[in-house]
Amino acid sequence: MNKFLRDDHGATAIEYGLIAAAMGLALVTAMPSLKNAIKTKFSSIGGHITSGT
Repeated sequence: MNKFLRDDHGATAIEYGLIAAAMGLALVTAMPSLKNAIKTKFSSIGGHITSGT
């Protein structure tokens, strides 16, 4: 039982899981503003292509 309690091999996997969850939450939070910025940029580019300037 002591060997099982001292085993820390799963700790790294849990840490990576927490990092991935934090990055996912950050992406979900940032997506709306990125969506608007990309949409604005493509609309601007499309306007320039249409007008020929």
